[in-house]
Amino acid sequence: MRFKKTYSFALWSAFYLTIIAVCIALLSYTLFFNSKQWISLLIFGVVIFVISFFIIQYRAEHFIYRRVKKIYKDLSIDTTNLKRDSITTDIETLSKQVKDFVEGKRVEIQGLTERDSFRRDFLGNVAHELKTPLFTVQGYLLTLIEGAAENKSIREKYLDRANRGVDRLVAVVKDLDMIAKLETEGMKLNKEGFNIIELIQNVFDLLEMKAKKRNISLQFDQHYEYPVFVRGDIEKIEQVLINLVVNSIKYGRPNGHTIVGVSSYNENKFLIQVIDNGEGVKQENLSRLFERFYRVDKSRSREQGGSGLGLSIVKHILEAHNEIILVKSVYGEGSEFSFTLEKVK
Repeated sequence: MRFKKTYSFALWSAFYLTIIAVCIALLSYTLFFNSKQWISLLIFGVVIFVISFFIIQYRAEHFIYRRVKKIYKDLSIDTTNLKRDSITTDIETLSKQVKDFVEGKRVEIQGLTERDSFRRDFLGNVAHELKTPLFTVQGYLLTLIEGAAENKSIREKYLDRANRGVDRLVAVVKDLDMIAKLETEGMKLNKEGFNIIELIQNVFDLLEMKAKKRNISLQFDQHYEYPVFVRGDIEKIEQVLINLVVNSIKYGRPNGHTIVGVSSYNENKFLIQVIDNGEGVKQENLSRLFERFYRVDKSRSREQGGSGLGLSIVKHILEAHNEIILVKSVYGEGSEFSFTLEKVK
């Protein structure tokens, strides 16, 4: 058991007091009684020493306890286990507790600062994403109201552009609504077994026209003779595939390709890969791809449309399935997004 720090303080204080008291007593006996009663002086010294020790120890503990308790209360630290007789056992332990508390508060303040910064960036991004299509729609409609509607070709062109602006607004609002629900209510999954090959083919059929506009081919990495069954929420996984394939089309090279493959990841998981030969992503941007509204090339991304929330939604859906998503990319050569899904045995 470690010796109390205050015991040492009290011990030496009592020793000094005893020496002083004995010297005074000895001087008194010598001057006034002219008698040397060494035994009495020895007993007197021992009694003074013991009494001094306990008085000093008690006072020291009480003094430190009151001040430490006040510090704990000021810092909102729990004082339930704080006892006067143990507070001075090891001052290093007390220092460590205070340091741990300070470090915890520092981390908490840092987290709050980061969240506040993220909130400001998020609100700024939302305002920008909504403002751009709103002003576009407003401009075309005002032009039509001011007389351009009488010209049939201009009317049709401007109405079509205004409609595309509205579509973009709807996409942003829908994705924002989905993100909000994912983060506040969580995600309710309806897991079931399904054929992932069939689902991929359905996504190809759905996005065929979009891919043809850029002359990008959608294809499997091989011919799958048999179904591949996985377990998950089929609607949510379809959303993941749509977002990843749309992303590959958007940033793919014209006359290029998007290849989707399914392979065994481990004993319990399949790996679904979405590979393109498009622009690719620089290494310094890879870690931020799944942030909301993050765009590698802001000007080109907005020309291509979309809400900027697609990859963030993908990450949320896969995390709700307790699955992982991986990304590899070589700038100028293409990208590969892949995620795992549970095997049906």
